[in-house]
Amino acid sequence: MVIDKDNIKILLVLLIVGLGLGYAYINSDLNINGTAQVNHANWDIHWANVQVTNGSVSASSPTISNGTTVNYSVILNQPGDYYEFTVDAVNAGAIDAMIDTITSKLNGATITTLPAYLNYSVTYNDGTPLEQNQELKANTTEKYKVRVEYNTDIELNQLPASNQTLSLQFTVTYRQATAAAQPVRNYLYRSNNNNVNIGDSISSLGTYYTTYQEVVSAVGHNNFLRHRIINNQVVQSDAGYIYNNNVYYLIGGGATYDTSSPYSYLPDSIYYAQNKTVLQSSYGNCTNSSNEGYPYFSCSVSNGFGYASSFGRVRSMDYTNSNWECSVLPSGTSSCSNF
Repeated sequence: MVIDKDNIKILLVLLIVGLGLGYAYINSDLNINGTAQVNHANWDIHWANVQVTNGSVSASSPTISNGTTVNYSVILNQPGDYYEFTVDAVNAGAIDAMIDTITSKLNGATITTLPAYLNYSVTYNDGTPLEQNQELKANTTEKYKVRVEYNTDIELNQLPASNQTLSLQFTVTYRQATAAAQPVRNYLYRSNNNNVNIGDSISSLGTYYTTYQEVVSAVGHNNFLRHRIINNQVVQSDAGYIYNNNVYYLIGGGATYDTSSPYSYLPDSIYYAQNKTVLQSSYGNCTNSSNEGYPYFSCSVSNGFGYASSFGRVRSMDYTNSNWECSVLPSGTSSCSNF
């Protein structure tokens, strides 16, 4: 049996931001001595269901063209303005797919750093980063979240001297799934005070649970730790909390921690902006500050507190149940305890 594999590309730019997803067919040629019937297996990945997040600045509504491309344009007038929307990536075909490559570009060049005045991210709706080999199974849907923001954590001399037209391009290539395919989410949850490090095995977690509801019910606290697991090892740890019956996650450091320098935490510029958004949207009542020149962002309500630093630490606190804190250090080391 010979299978001809076509890649699917996601690509598009229009004015400020373009986002696209490709569509194709995989055809199967079968040579069989005798008589056989093979039903057509189609390859169909496309966008659907664009939803703009409340609080976004007024802009042209995102539109989907040919099922493959989402386009929108937006003007951000002042620091704090943002535009955010979600869109479904739908595998309506009969063939499992997985992410092959991910590329982000600014004005045609691959993004290594963003201008100080701009935050831009594309993640899954719950903040999970997109990574190579993540699967999109047949007849399933994943929701992506796109956000572009005029940064508030800047000095006067970092503001653009004139209006800027920015072309942001996000490209994902999906291909037919292989044995290397990984689930987007494979999480375990806990709320105990033993330290867990990136690379530790599942056995090092102590008592853990398979859903956040289970751990909250068992320990009686509204905050907890979420560990992403690949090949039975911890690869990322996040601080989770519940507020107003909704669950939120502050993404911790560790996945690309650079041990050559105590402040070289490679994903900070992405996760810090995202964590600030989570804190602002859940608690509000937030403050920008700095520690040894590194910005941090904290928010407080009567029964909870959240903290995210630009050098990678995140913390969530529950004031109503024994003053319980769960935190993740820049290295990815995580634990919970009374404070």
